[in-house]
Amino acid sequence: MTVALYMDHHVPRAITIGLRLHGIDIVTAHEDGCHELDDSALLDRANELKRVLFTQDDDLLAEAKKRQIERISFHGVIYAHQLKVTIGSCINDLKLISKAGENEDILNKVEFLPLK
Repeated sequence: MTVALYMDHHVPRAITIGLRLHGIDIVTAHEDGCHELDDSALLDRANELKRVLFTQDDDLLAEAKKRQIERISFHGVIYAHQLKVTIGSCINDLKLISKAGENEDILNKVEFLPLK
């Protein structure tokens, strides 16, 4: 099984395009009409779609941490800092997570890029 991704509106289009060229299952918040939702609602939407949320928004880390503390289940968050991870690195790491990972691997967790 593969990990399906939900792209936050902060993610550069080049990452989405690069992943789609590799056949990765992606829905963007913009395509879904959810690009104006607040962080909590955006994470809820990713959960509804049973997708892991990829973001470069620091505020979503706080929302994920809050849910971990309160034991509110979510499908996972993958985070990459905008200035510390290249587009190519994001594509490679997200491709690896999506193709080799399982949903259970990231359930209720936050994964940071780059992978080490």
